[in-house]
Amino acid sequence: MDMDGTLLTNTNEISQRNKEAIHMIINQGVKVFLATGRQYDITVPYYEQLKLKTPMICLNGAALYDGYTGKLIQKKPVKINHDLFHRKTAEEACNVIIHTEAGMYCKERSEEVIQWTLEGRVPPQYIGDLRQASYGDVLKYSVNTGKVSLSLAMPFTKDADVIHWDNGFELIARGVSKWSAIHTLICAYGIRREEVVTIGDGPNDISMLRHAGLGVAMGNATKNVKANADMIIGHHDEDSLAVFIEDYLINSYSMNLGKTDMR
Repeated sequence: MDMDGTLLTNTNEISQRNKEAIHMIINQGVKVFLATGRQYDITVPYYEQLKLKTPMICLNGAALYDGYTGKLIQKKPVKINHDLFHRKTAEEACNVIIHTEAGMYCKERSEEVIQWTLEGRVPPQYIGDLRQASYGDVLKYSVNTGKVSLSLAMPFTKDADVIHWDNGFELIARGVSKWSAIHTLICAYGIRREEVVTIGDGPNDISMLRHAGLGVAMGNATKNVKANADMIIGHHDEDSLAVFIEDYLINSYSMNLGKTDMR
């Protein structure tokens, strides 16, 4: 399941009802994976709240972490023309976050970066002119322009997969997605695709909503995300995740794989 806009409330908390519902399906033997665009450091606190031991999918599938040790067990770096990227983003009024195994490297200290620092208690590795920063393999580039930025992202589409948001875009390695990471894990666990339920709200969730046995979109998702889901439930601030789990997983109701709106 996704975190922001799905598992978490608007105040970045896991409601008690969501926690209880997740614990109930875990006790039934269901494997629960968090699949997020977040960096490891700002995923772990919630992972620990839920007492999960399954592998953690971070940075839209570019990084997989062991649930017991926190060790990085798989990474898929994105390789683009760095000079072109820095030149293009330097010309724009935007913030850039470079996500690496070691942490975040940021052009500016935005509200988002401040919030992430509070949650993960780990500050960015660097803030400033990223052309002067020294970093290793890049797992994800985040560019926040405050608007849809198709033209700014266009030069990088040959070398990277682009995820467009209303306030910018992200670049990840070709073929990397939340679903590609989920597929790796279900193959390792011997789980069939038809047995997988995915829940999310953002454009980075579309791949897993489309490919799972049942893809569930939150009511707060955009029209495009909802169009790729089999089922639509309520808003993430209304314990809708828990309601879905209680009605369709805990109580073992028959799942309708057609288009369903539970709002």
